[in-house]
Amino acid sequence: MDAREFGGALAWKTRAREALGTSRGRLLDLLAPIPPEVLMAQHSPLMSPAVWDVAHVANYEEQWLLRALGEPGLSGPETDRLYDAFRTPRRIRGKLSLLGVREALAYAEQVRARALRRLEAVNAEDLARTGALLDGGFVYGMVAQHEQQHVETLLATLQLVTSTVLDPPPSHLPLAERAVLGREVHIPGGAFEMGTDDSWAYDNERPRHRVHVPSFFIDRFPVTNGQFLAFIEDGGYASRAHWLDAGWAFRQAEQLEHPLYWRHARGVWERRRFGAWEPLRRGEPVCHVSWYEADAYARWAGRRLPTEAEWEKAAAATPQGEVRRFPWGDAAPDLTRANLWPCGGHPARVGAFPAGASAFGVEQMIGDVWEWTASDFQPYPGFRAFPYPEYSAVFFGAEYKVLRGGSWAVAPEAIRNTFRNWDYPIRRQIFAGFRCARDA
Repeated sequence: MDAREFGGALAWKTRAREALGTSRGRLLDLLAPIPPEVLMAQHSPLMSPAVWDVAHVANYEEQWLLRALGEPGLSGPETDRLYDAFRTPRRIRGKLSLLGVREALAYAEQVRARALRRLEAVNAEDLARTGALLDGGFVYGMVAQHEQQHVETLLATLQLVTSTVLDPPPSHLPLAERAVLGREVHIPGGAFEMGTDDSWAYDNERPRHRVHVPSFFIDRFPVTNGQFLAFIEDGGYASRAHWLDAGWAFRQAEQLEHPLYWRHARGVWERRRFGAWEPLRRGEPVCHVSWYEADAYARWAGRRLPTEAEWEKAAAATPQGEVRRFPWGDAAPDLTRANLWPCGGHPARVGAFPAGASAFGVEQMIGDVWEWTASDFQPYPGFRAFPYPEYSAVFFGAEYKVLRGGSWAVAPEAIRNTFRNWDYPIRRQIFAGFRCARDA
């Protein structure tokens, strides 16, 4: 490999350095004002103590940006076990002997310093030895996105705090000062290229493959709080007819009557946001609903949830047969196009981002709320687990439903039209909403 070829092969190093710097900056900015006792406590068996996430991020980076690249690690097997998401279930993490806040942050900083030195030293021999791990800087993108994903996880954890009122994230959202367009958009039938071969994409997004999708209609905007309130007031939670068997059993067991963090007090609807109650904003996308609640609403409305192929076609395809990285094109997200961390602090009113519309005119598909789809989490044709099966392969199956589009708590670097999230259909603490679809 001559000097020019070597330089081209390492053109990703600046991108990697910037991505790592951005992800760490956001993590520290989020944690800085939070009292240590809040970070150490386990506020729900559904989520880890925040301090566990910090050390987990550091341990993950140590394994992939140091050890996997031939560098000695800083910790041993016991630390690996303690901060392994599979070997230590969330419900027990608050009972473990975890690093304190200062110790976890110091561990993360030590790992980062060594990882950046290793990044500067990456050479042609490393490229030949590690193969796809360093191809296009994949492993650095994986680690940076993993840290950004844990910023969202930490925000979901802090939303569960009831012991104190936390300062909500600042909001810099544009106002929706226009009349919103019609309720739904027609997407013509035909084939499109689904998935991606982008160098920083995860294994479950690969490979790009051709999919035929019959024509359908999809909501222009996510379902709003006001629309969902109509379902509640029409007895949607009490009517067995709208619910699947498993969903009805879940609703009864949990005695669900409204989305998580809602209440009806003094004759008005309110929602809790980071420990404080505020009036329900009816024009914003509904958030903190399970897949079962989304499915029940869709049935009540005489509609259905879109498949993930339908969702991605509405977001990524164009009438000319091209595909885009984001609904609006290939340019990176900004405040005129999408509500992503750290801009919003909550979903934006529908209609706030006309510049973020897809080629078919569907809006707010990126940011605001993750959107439940009808699809089970399954591999694409030709899927290959990389670099480890625990990222995607062990989750494939009917147990998990796919979510698309990201939320206000997702970083711009960690979302794209092809990004696939997944979770149990009972999950409500995540920043999830939905939009409806119907056959054409």
